Amino acid sequence: LLSAVQSLVTSFIQAADDNTASNANGYSEHAKPVGDHRPTTLLDPNPPQQLQQLLACSLPQQGLGRDGFIEMVQKLYRHSVNTWHQGFLDKLYASITPVGLAADLVLSSLNTNVHVYQVSPALTIVEKQTGRALASMFGLNGVHAGGITQPGGSAANQSSMVIARNTLFPETKIEGNGNRRFVLFTSVHGHYSVEKAAQMFGFGSNAVRAVEVDAQGRMKPDALSLAIQTSKTAGETPFYVNATAGTTVLGSFDPIPPISKICQTHNLWLHIDGSWGGSIIFSDKQRHKLQGSHLADSITICPHKMMNVPLTCSFLLGKDLRDFQRAMTLPAEYLFHGRNADGGERHCSDAHRNGGDTCAEQEEFWDLADLTPQCGRRGDSLKLALSWIYSGTQGFRDYIDHAFDIAAQLTSILASNPNFTLVSENPPPCLQVCFYFRKVADVEANSRMTERIAKGLVMRGFMVDYAMGREGSFLRVVVNGQTRGETVVGLVRAVEEVGME
Repeated sequence: LLSAVQSLVTSFIQAADDNTASNANGYSEHAKPVGDHRPTTLLDPNPPQQLQQLLACSLPQQGLGRDGFIEMVQKLYRHSVNTWHQGFLDKLYASITPVGLAADLVLSSLNTNVHVYQVSPALTIVEKQTGRALASMFGLNGVHAGGITQPGGSAANQSSMVIARNTLFPETKIEGNGNRRFVLFTSVHGHYSVEKAAQMFGFGSNAVRAVEVDAQGRMKPDALSLAIQTSKTAGETPFYVNATAGTTVLGSFDPIPPISKICQTHNLWLHIDGSWGGSIIFSDKQRHKLQGSHLADSITICPHKMMNVPLTCSFLLGKDLRDFQRAMTLPAEYLFHGRNADGGERHCSDAHRNGGDTCAEQEEFWDLADLTPQCGRRGDSLKLALSWIYSGTQGFRDYIDHAFDIAAQLTSILASNPNFTLVSENPPPCLQVCFYFRKVADVEANSRMTERIAKGLVMRGFMVDYAMGREGSFLRVVVNGQTRGETVVGLVRAVEEVGME
């Protein structure tokens, strides 16, 4: 069975590789057309109702064995987006690498829950060392600094909010928000996970204050300061600021040093959402955009995005993991048996229920579920660790630098062509390149053109996204470390041809 699946995996990847030259020409190789339906090696597009029939994903009473298994896998490959394809430029992630694929296979074969050291000794060590190495790159070098994996960037952001509240206001861990009107701040371009977290934790959407940004999409420190002062005057309790490192549309980086100074003045928790842009910490050329990251209380980074590590691989980093443990720990004696990894007893009181500093002598935490909301924890750090071992810091640096070079190349091509109007800076701050094709004064006409092009590009073997701007929707292309220069040349050609049809 494994050999048969391996053959299908290889064919899926090879199909994308074989299409590389066609993408450079601006037109993908097509499978055999059926009427007006023209599937490509990138995607066989079908509406949901039709795809349900094509997949026929029925769950039988009697098993179908090997043949049924293989048939379903074949259907999945046929009807899924091939993210190995050069034309996949749609989202803030792309294909993995063969190294990542092998690492994910190893992880699945281990089938380990990294909640307590007793059942996951090796993967616990890997997670602690990988998290500490990442934290150190951001300048979080204290003896208690480190990181824990989370099931995605949104989850990491959400966990940071609970840790912030429970650290700054320990009684809330037991008593809840009480009469306090907690307020938090993020830029108008911040990720929606911040507002979702506010809803989940009882603050409500109205507690999230969207701070004005400048022309480049960066949070304005003066506007943040004013918003905090206004909140305090209204009798509210500001406690948390989210600075974004790589916004989802423009790729902007909020200025960390002045934001940190404001947080220190008001005793607020500073979190950096580096889900997308945090990986530039590996690049000597780009990491200046993260200047001041050492001032943060917590940082989110998702190697599964810019670094092409298999989904999901996300970390919440912190300057002091004791804050994480105090904020999250609860008595669960059936799981956490009150022993250190070396077998020695830990004598802890129940005071930890309200965030008290129990087990003060404990310098290391080995049962990692005691630091997170999750009990079921996949060993996602292994995927980054093995990729890091294979490629080295230098390999990651070269990979990210190449991606930024491609983004700059695409931006320059568009800037020199009168058919295009850039929305992004030149060069762009991150790996998104945003632009209009033949922009006019009519906002609705611009949106119609953009959406028509995005749809038409799929038939040519390209997938890109679009976002709303002041002058209508514009195209957003996201390149990655495996994108080739000839691919973006072919993309521009395809956009022009589709736009003029």
